[in-house]
Amino acid sequence: MDTEVEIDPYELIGVKTEATEQEIKTAYRQRSLKVHPDRNPNNPDAARKFHELNQAYELLLDPLRRLALDAKLRIKLARVERFKSFDTKRKNMVDELEERERAFKKSKVDKEKEEISRWQTTEKIKEEGRKMREEREKQLKEREMHAAPRAAEKLHDDLEAPVLDPLDTTVRLKYSLKDHPELTTAGAIAQLLARFGATDADSIVLSLKSSKKAADKPPKTGTALVPFKQIGDAYAAVCASKQVEKGLRGVEVGWVGGKEPQILGCLKKMGKLEPPTSSGASSSSTTEEKATTSNSVRPQLPQTDTGSTFSSFPSTFRIPNSKADDCPTSRFRL
Repeated sequence: MDTEVEIDPYELIGVKTEATEQEIKTAYRQRSLKVHPDRNPNNPDAARKFHELNQAYELLLDPLRRLALDAKLRIKLARVERFKSFDTKRKNMVDELEERERAFKKSKVDKEKEEISRWQTTEKIKEEGRKMREEREKQLKEREMHAAPRAAEKLHDDLEAPVLDPLDTTVRLKYSLKDHPELTTAGAIAQLLARFGATDADSIVLSLKSSKKAADKPPKTGTALVPFKQIGDAYAAVCASKQVEKGLRGVEVGWVGGKEPQILGCLKKMGKLEPPTSSGASSSSTTEEKATTSNSVRPQLPQTDTGSTFSSFPSTFRIPNSKADDCPTSRFRL
């Protein structure tokens, strides 16, 4: 049985390890009369105890299995005695290692639970967004049935909103490690882009590559995917690509996938978004103009105040007084 050492057969039958075969048989008969199910009809554990007693009896009457059991018991006893001889320092070290292992396992479990909770929250938000869209479509269809053709067409245009993508606040950096040897960690990347706005340093994906012909040599180029908290900050970083005055000499900054987010194109089309102006204002500029220029690192896009972490778009975005051929008057909630 699997618990031969955990449940000591000698202790179960009531004999010592040096007991003879006849002593074992006698002790077994006496003990079996006490735990037999027929004599203990009201004890639900009687059958289990009687079964364990029989297993222990069979094991002790088998010379080979008894030798193996004795060896295990001796090893266990020696281990117990050896542990007792440990000094206080060694005991503390063992306890500390065990505590670290427990803490690591707990941290791993907590992280998995957090990831599951985050995934469930995301799925819940997606489902709520889908229901809201379906409800809006239903309302628009009902209004179209009672409105003039022109009004119905306008409502249809309102429904066609820019497609939201979860990577709209993420930019891609590409640079030479010869020019920027310090950019080898996610923290260094986050510090480089801190002037444009807050980034999610824990989610930065960094890749350092060598040339294919010299794969065994140190890496020469680096690429990184950096998620910003606000789309306006990401837009400012892309507009400042390779600009020395912005601290991006030789650092190419672009959108992930090579395509600008649809919401920015819509704002540009409406004339509501202009690229950030250069920080190198002329010496004849007034104090107010210089202040405006220094603050132009970040374009004026709608910001969020919901406290959510690194969302792709502001939680509420509204474009007033749009025309039918412009970005539609819509309201997005994430």
